[in-house]
Amino acid sequence: MNFLHRRADRLHLEEVPLARLAEAYGTPLYAYSAAALSAAYQALDQALAPVPHRICYAVKANPNLAVLRHFARLGAGFDIVSGGELARVLAAGADPGRVVFSGVGKSRTEMRAALEAGIHCFNVESEAELARLDLVAGELGRAAPVSLRVNPDVDAKTHPYISTGLRQNKFGIPIEDAPRLYRAAAGLAHVRVVGLDCHIGSQLTDLAPMADAADRVLALADRLAQEGMPLEHIDLGGGLGIRYRDETPPNAAAYGALLAGRMQGRRETLLVEPGRYLVGNAGVLLTRVEYIKRGAERTFVIVDAAMNDLLRPALYDAWHAIEPVELRPERTPVPCDVVGPVCETSDFLGRERVLAAAEGDLLAILSAGAYGMSMSSTYNSRPRPAEVMVTGNEIRLIRERDSIASLMAGEWLPD
Repeated sequence: MNFLHRRADRLHLEEVPLARLAEAYGTPLYAYSAAALSAAYQALDQALAPVPHRICYAVKANPNLAVLRHFARLGAGFDIVSGGELARVLAAGADPGRVVFSGVGKSRTEMRAALEAGIHCFNVESEAELARLDLVAGELGRAAPVSLRVNPDVDAKTHPYISTGLRQNKFGIPIEDAPRLYRAAAGLAHVRVVGLDCHIGSQLTDLAPMADAADRVLALADRLAQEGMPLEHIDLGGGLGIRYRDETPPNAAAYGALLAGRMQGRRETLLVEPGRYLVGNAGVLLTRVEYIKRGAERTFVIVDAAMNDLLRPALYDAWHAIEPVELRPERTPVPCDVVGPVCETSDFLGRERVLAAAEGDLLAILSAGAYGMSMSSTYNSRPRPAEVMVTGNEIRLIRERDSIASLMAGEWLPD
């Protein structure tokens, strides 16, 4: 099903015209399709059905409470990277026993909160973290469930900022050090070894690096079993890419066949941690054209969304399709850059586009469901956008737009 489609030249999200959303809630505005979220999850769940598995949604991709509750009701677990994300998962009504806690810098406070909540597992990323977790768990009189995240030194062939599986990256434990650290973990009084974890990067469009990493991790799991340390689960991470422009990422069936094929006949449960794949193409960012500025060398379409609303183009030089909400065939498209009002040259949403835009037009920035709102900020004292969820022809506001007063809340003038 095409969740974003045109009817009579007007873009709709499911059954709702995007123009109606902008009229009701203003712009900039994030809008998500509930059906698209469900379809992505169910496709991956079906692809992994041949083996025992759990899909742990990577909360960092989009942490809105309504999105988290939607996935919880579908049966998802959650991959978190902070105490704040743990609090969100709990507030959404999710089962903490289906949560894995990743990240290289877990604080004592975060460890305590996760232990008290009863999460499924900590993905430990260093020897120092393992020692600290043992101490914190001992203070609480508990045993911390642990999986070591190993770094397999595999090139994910993605943007260097989102590659996490190479030797020079900060993530994980060198795979050659893992047997020694597993033996050390098995000897700690307040640690219980339950799994093995690996994650090589985000926006992966090639199955070969995934296969290479999986083979290295499974070989390590077999070695640990031979040494008397069988595991309950193997977590092969996330990172499955989506189509933004002309990428050809593997579909869920191919990805699932790769992983399920390797896990067939094994005793461990398979865990995966998708984020972008589940939410990226389910969301759009609506923005309105403020001005058309014809410069000496190029035309600028200045819109009311900016890099504080969608950081990916400025941070990664990422490409998002930009389409008019209503087609105007009588106009002549022209080359242009779509830019925002923030006082930075890097404040662009799309360069070298061809659009027939005029003041007051609505534009839709596509594939904005992942790392859009979650990376937004209030730079230039700009309120962050509202968010809505569309289900068929039903619209629900799932986050209010920031107010100017809320931006200043918590600040105090000295006497």
